[in-house]
Amino acid sequence: MHILLITAFVFAGLEALALQKNWFKLEIVAKPAVMVCLFIWLVSTVGLEGAALWFGLGILFSLIGDVVLMISLDRFFLMGLGAFLIAHIFYVIGFNIPLPALSAWSVILVILIGWGGSKVIRRILVSVLEKGQGRMRLPITAYSVVISIMLLSAMLKLNDLTWNASAALLVSLGAFLFYISDIILAWNKFVSPIQHGRIYNIAAYHLGQILLIAGVVAQFGK
Repeated sequence: MHILLITAFVFAGLEALALQKNWFKLEIVAKPAVMVCLFIWLVSTVGLEGAALWFGLGILFSLIGDVVLMISLDRFFLMGLGAFLIAHIFYVIGFNIPLPALSAWSVILVILIGWGGSKVIRRILVSVLEKGQGRMRLPITAYSVVISIMLLSAMLKLNDLTWNASAALLVSLGAFLFYISDIILAWNKFVSPIQHGRIYNIAAYHLGQILLIAGVVAQFGK
């Protein structure tokens, strides 16, 4: 296992500990350090050419989102949402070079992700409107659509013969955890507080990012 991957796991654990203990000084080091480690690992093992360039850009915008939301989840929520929206778009581009062929698997995924995601997002949007935060409706809807497309794009690799099986599984699990982390964040913020919600959110987020980039490295690594 690469030393930078191990270091990313260590910093992810420290970030969870910092949230549990309310150690903000540790958080401001550990949280961005995870994405920095993943970016350096990607560049050193794959480079920034072809699809890897888009994943690298996705990591950098995720890092921007991390820093912005760490400063203030409430004051800079839209700014952080925007950074992660761009990160997901870059991931979508990376997963779709080249464009995958339409198959029965892709149709099944569209139905499942669309059906499941719409139910959760509808509940979140209802709560947003009930709390008089109607201005958040469009940004949340747009973000939900993009992250659903990102999840779909990653899971399509499971049926893509140009991807090796282990890499496809890693990016699929990573994208799914990333998706779950955002649902936890939104539910915790707009619907009702979840006990230890921030810890669950950050644990799913970091593990998701790590698995996703591990899959990219496994697929494109030199």
